[in-house]
Amino acid sequence: MPQSRLYQPLLLRLLHGVNAAIALLAILSAFVVYNTYDGRLGKVPVPQIADIIGIHGTFGKMLVLGVMPTFALYSFHAGQKRLVQPDSFGTLTQLGKPLWWYSLHRIVNTLMLLALTWAIASGSMVKEEWLPAGELTQVWYYLHASGWAVLVFCLAMHLLMSAKVGGLPLILSMFDAAYRPEDSPAAWWKKIRSLVDRS
Repeated sequence: MPQSRLYQPLLLRLLHGVNAAIALLAILSAFVVYNTYDGRLGKVPVPQIADIIGIHGTFGKMLVLGVMPTFALYSFHAGQKRLVQPDSFGTLTQLGKPLWWYSLHRIVNTLMLLALTWAIASGSMVKEEWLPAGELTQVWYYLHASGWAVLVFCLAMHLLMSAKVGGLPLILSMFDAAYRPEDSPAAWWKKIRSLVDRS
């Protein structure tokens, strides 16, 4: 592919895409759970879905049992430059300058990972029988619901910052199917084998 085009590593695109798809399904199903069993802050007239709590829990398990830890591991190693840097908070004094936007984007990316971890961890403590039984004041339910709210806010900020920092080219680069030869899956296995051979 042309070197001049904005390029994202293939592994980042795959992990980000799968993680984002499952997280979005978890967010949407969480809202339906709230809408069905709680609704204290308002309800939306949507059809009820049988076993929506179980469906929501399945998305949470899919995140915690595979894709989220793998994506987090990638993010804190190969993708570390996209997260908070030692000077990120210091550069926030340069309001409105390009570096300010890049630093804010990195902070939001990091908060996104932390918010998802918070939502997953608190959700694992929520019992499926609480909401159908009307037990809406459980601490873990409050923590999980607040984790959902923070996650939705972080997702909105993540999309806004991505659009501001990289615009449409950055967003489209995350959906590009092409990859460079050195970024092919075959190269991943060579790197893994070399790491194993060294240990």
